Parts: sequence; C-alpha cells; structure tokens
Amino acid sequence: MSIAITATEPLLGAEVDPRFGRARYLIIVDPETMDFDALENPAVAVGGGAGVATAQMIAGKGVAAVLTGNCGPNAYEVLSAAGIKVITGVSGKVRDAVAAYQAGTLTAAAQANVTEHFGMGSGRGRGRGRQ
Repeated sequence: MSIAITATEPLLGAEVDPRFGRARYLIIVDPETMDFDALENPAVAVGGGAGVATAQMIAGKGVAAVLTGNCGPNAYEVLSAAGIKVITGVSGKVRDAVAAYQAGTLTAAAQANVTEHFGMGSGRGRGRGRQ
C-alpha cells in the first residue's frame, strides 16, 4: 500500500508542498519500506483545472491516501470517488509526514479545506484589478 505526498522537491527530506493541484512534485512512497518514486507534476502551470488533473494522475497510481497541506473541492471529489483518503493540514518534511501517517496520528478530511482556485495566487495578473 502506497501513499502520495505533495512535495517542493523530489526528495524525502523535502518540505510538504501546501498546495495539492499545483504541488511541484508528488512523492509516491511505501510507508513500510520508504521506497519512493518522485513524480514531477505536469499540472503545476496549467491555467485551470490543476487540482482535477493532479487528482486524476494520482488516482491512476493506486495510492491509498494523499497527504498535503490543502486540497480544493474538485480535487477532493475526484480523489474521494477513487477511494483515496485525503489528509490535509500536513506540513514539515515529507519523511516526517510518512512517519505520522504510519503512527496513525493523521486524520482523513471529511471535505475540501480550501475553495476552488486557492493555489493560483493573487495579484493584478490576468486582467484582475485593472481599471
């Protein structure tokens, strides 16, 4: 049984990426052996639908759970429909998140913990805020 963790780098010593859909990497790890495979997230720079695209990619990897900082409603729905537990509020090092999962100290979320488009950032880009 493997799990997926969002990460800022392709290493177990990397920080957990707080964004699910726009995480730079997803690390698929076997918590028993700590064998892992780091996947670069192709949806990191898409204009929209990053959460759904990332969730669909992960659903095809046969993981039991996703550990991340935040997960929006569309990604949560795709992951839940695939029978994947979503654990939000995770931070720190990837290896520590795996250890917490193994210890049973993390709880699956009952719903998304952020709104749509949470990880897109803000500011004056894309014509917003112009007068």
